[in-house]
Amino acid sequence: MDLAPVIQFLSQTVPFDGLPRAALEQCAGRIEIAYASRRDKRIEFDSDNPCLYVIASGVFELRDNDGELLARLDSHQCFGFRALLTGEQTDAEIHIIEDGLLYLIPLATFDDLRHRHREFERFFNRQHGQRIRLGVRYDNHRHTNAMRLSKVMSAKVVSCGGDTSVAEAARLMSQHRISCLPVTAEGQLVGILTDRDLRNRVLAKAVDPEVAVKQVMTASPRCLTSQETWFDAQLLMTRFNIHHLPITEQGQLKGLVTSNDLMRQLDSDPALIIKQLNRCQDQEQLVQVMDGVPNLVKSLVAAEVSAEQVGRLLTAISDRLTERLIALAQQTLGEAPMDWCWLAFGSQARMDQVIGSDQDNGLLLAGEPNESQRRYFLALAESVCIGLDRCGFVLCKGEIMAMNPKWCRSLQGWQQQFRHWMSEPEPKAVMHSSIFFDIRGVAGDIELARRLQRQVLEQAQHSEFFLAYLAQNCVSRRPPLGFFRQWVLDKDGEQKAGVDLKHRGLAIINDIGRLYALACGSDEVETPKRLRAAMEAGLLTRKDALNLADALEFIRAQRLDNQHRQWLAGDRISNYLEPKSLSQLVRHQLKDAFVVLGQAQDGVKLKFGKQL
Repeated sequence: MDLAPVIQFLSQTVPFDGLPRAALEQCAGRIEIAYASRRDKRIEFDSDNPCLYVIASGVFELRDNDGELLARLDSHQCFGFRALLTGEQTDAEIHIIEDGLLYLIPLATFDDLRHRHREFERFFNRQHGQRIRLGVRYDNHRHTNAMRLSKVMSAKVVSCGGDTSVAEAARLMSQHRISCLPVTAEGQLVGILTDRDLRNRVLAKAVDPEVAVKQVMTASPRCLTSQETWFDAQLLMTRFNIHHLPITEQGQLKGLVTSNDLMRQLDSDPALIIKQLNRCQDQEQLVQVMDGVPNLVKSLVAAEVSAEQVGRLLTAISDRLTERLIALAQQTLGEAPMDWCWLAFGSQARMDQVIGSDQDNGLLLAGEPNESQRRYFLALAESVCIGLDRCGFVLCKGEIMAMNPKWCRSLQGWQQQFRHWMSEPEPKAVMHSSIFFDIRGVAGDIELARRLQRQVLEQAQHSEFFLAYLAQNCVSRRPPLGFFRQWVLDKDGEQKAGVDLKHRGLAIINDIGRLYALACGSDEVETPKRLRAAMEAGLLTRKDALNLADALEFIRAQRLDNQHRQWLAGDRISNYLEPKSLSQLVRHQLKDAFVVLGQAQDGVKLKFGKQL
């Protein structure tokens, strides 16, 4: 059998596309090919010889034992991995809708790939753990989110040099029917000229069309590499409201992705809410747009987008909402009397917001304000905070908000506050102030936030007693497991008993990530990136860092699924999960995740025990 077509097919199928060439060749050599005919109606699984089914062609339907349609599967999708991971067959059935070919990968080969390639194993573990209720479904939307940009981008890109005249550049764009023109110098991307640039920087300002493109282009545009994903591109373009994204390798232009390219890959576009927010002219319109966010989350959960990606998308929306609320407030208040930066703390800073997240924010002012200036910024902050509350990001019960005068400060004032926290640490004060060490600039002069963060990192890294108190905070709450791995249940506001996924799970991992990031001087704010930084700095072993990252994603996914169920049932959204609502396998996996947290806390005690 000629293996070349099989290897080529696997190289375009997630997660095989991340395997080295040698592994693909080895896998292809062990594959069996089966023909599926509609006359057979459905796939008959061989329980004695389980295998992974990769669809080469044809259309199949996944139905539960009541005949309800769960998913439609086609080329480049997989099923059958539940049996390989657990030894248990699914109750669901695979119905053959259109004749097709299946690549059958035997259990031994599947296990070999899992053991030798961690990302391959993590992919299927997450697929199984996050959609245990469907057993074997692999949704096309997830395939889309993981698709590398090399498969989406236009590789044949028309470009020009910086000395090309604007008139000639416009002729090139018209001739090739394109809406942008990358600008290069010896193959290196130096800028981009778009239709918007021509309108706003040339026509609107009556600029001579014979001027050089380099005088009107967007210099140093945002870009990604071809190995990054469809989701990375969508998030970046959504966050910064851009429609053309150059793809580069070490600065060399390799391709181009447009918003239309992304739209063709998915029927629904989460960026639509961002676009609608940009057009809103008052808070009432913003509220109406944000009313659609729960439906967006519903579609993302149904498409099995990862919990990390959902959090980043929701945060991108809340960032843009904040910027729009600020712009609307300034239409009434006028321009700010000095430079400023709107700060996000907590989950918004870490980019892991969920439905019902409260707001934690502050204002950073370039200088010490006089009374008139202070009134301006407090009025601005009150308008924004009230607007965020109306749009679903509820007011912070602890009043960590920019409209609280305590958290509307000058750069010097913020620096003094952080110095106080670190130079005179007290356990209770450290616990309440730890959220401020997750800090990110959202709007205004972002460089002000970076200056503050650099000062905080420099001092924190050398403040042993402060790090010790942070470590004490990390171990003050234990995961919800007692002796013999029995559940420890808490009661929510309605006195319902459940596992507190936020405070006994996610908060512990976030605390550990924050501690290690400050200890190694990393400016990362997202917890997965902090764990990686700690690993690279030698504070965490690779195994411990990856285990914590896996536990974080799994617990996030369980919280997201649980909140999705609560929302569908019309219940109050909370972080409390009733273990009995889960299958036995997922309960076991959740306990394993909490065991990882307990072991990580023991590691914190070992590293910082001398100061505790």
